[in-house]
Order: sequence, then structure tokens, then C-alpha cells
Amino acid sequence: MKKSIFIKAFLIVVFISFTVSASAQQELFQLPKEFVYAKELIPTLRSDMRYYSSNNFIGKPIDGYIKPKCILTKEAAAALKNVQDELGRLGFGLLIYDAYRPQKAVDQFVKWAEDETDTIMKNRFYPNLNKSELFDKEYIAKKSGHTRGSTVDLTIVSLTTGHILDMGSEYDLFDEKSATDYPNITRNQRAIRLLLKRRMEKHGFKSHSKEWWHYTLAKEPYPDKYFDFEIE
Repeated sequence: MKKSIFIKAFLIVVFISFTVSASAQQELFQLPKEFVYAKELIPTLRSDMRYYSSNNFIGKPIDGYIKPKCILTKEAAAALKNVQDELGRLGFGLLIYDAYRPQKAVDQFVKWAEDETDTIMKNRFYPNLNKSELFDKEYIAKKSGHTRGSTVDLTIVSLTTGHILDMGSEYDLFDEKSATDYPNITRNQRAIRLLLKRRMEKHGFKSHSKEWWHYTLAKEPYPDKYFDFEIE
């Protein structure tokens, strides 16, 4: 009997300790007041946060991505909601690949690009380039608009089926076919790229000429400030 009571008491103590520890960890991280979790503002938003996983051009989780969360400045998230609402009337929505990106993640990209011996993901993400060309082609840079919090990588998805629309090239493919206006894709693929571009520009975003998925809020609130808080 005493042994049973002891075990129950022990389990209660362990449970309380775990709960307190989890709560403390939650309280330790405070999202900067300038930022929001995009899905809290846009509940129908979908995401596939590539840099939280190994499904990316480096082939492993990226520094600073503690949780698969989509974080943006309040202004960028509000503008993105307008895009989502408009696409929603057509039965479509947005799927986010990346949003705010810590500077430590950008630093990891640079370090990776400088290491020409690491080519494990070459065939999938940069089949026609040497890593030494990634800086000159502006696919990799020491500073990124993502780190300012108002840049987002995204595509279009069916809200009914979850099917991701075919844009003519994979996300993060470092190749000329990823250019927003690349001509040698199908008529349907061009139409979908144009659909995304027109809706994003209508609601205040500007496109990136070399990456169909990359958009930055034209009137971003922190054009000269680069953040480095972790995503959690």
C-alpha cells in the first residue's frame, strides 16, 4: 500500500515538473512585438516549412528553425491575408515555404555555398550550376530580405484537394527556369505564375525576377534591419 502511494506521489511530482518546465520554456520565448504568427491571422494558410526539415537544398535542418512556424511582420501578414482572401474566392490558397528567416540561417547558407565539396543536393536543386556560381547568380547572398521579416516564399494550392499547382519548376531550384517570366514552360504553368504575381502585386508585394516563389512587401516596415531571433 505504502509502495503504491509512493509511486502515485512520484508520478504526480514528475507530471507537475514536466508541466512547469514546458510552461517555462513557452514563456522564455516572446515573439518580437513587430511580428506575428501568420496562421493566427490567416487560419486557412498552408505551409511546408522546408528549412525546418531536411527537404531543402542543403539537405538538413537549418540553424534557427526550432519549430515549423511561419512568422512575418504584422504589415506583411496583413497584406498576405488579402491575397489569401482573394484566392479563396477562386477555391485556391497560399502555401508557404519560408517567411521570416534568422540571420544565422543565412550565415549557414553562405558557409554551405563556400564549401564546394558538399554537393549532395546538386542534382535536385542546382544541376546546371557549380556552387561557386551561386553568389554571382544571386541565389545565395550574405544578407536576405527574409531576415527583415517581410519577404515570403510561397505557391498556390487547391483549398479543396490540397493539390499544389504546377509552376513549372521546383521551389528553390537554382536555375533560369525558376525566373518569374521564364518563357519555356507550358501555357498553364505561365498562367499560374501570372496568377500568383498579379495577386501578390495587387496587395503590395513585389516579385523577384529570378525566383517565381519570392515576394517582398514593397513598403516593408524594416528595410534596413536584419533580425536573428529563432523561429519557435
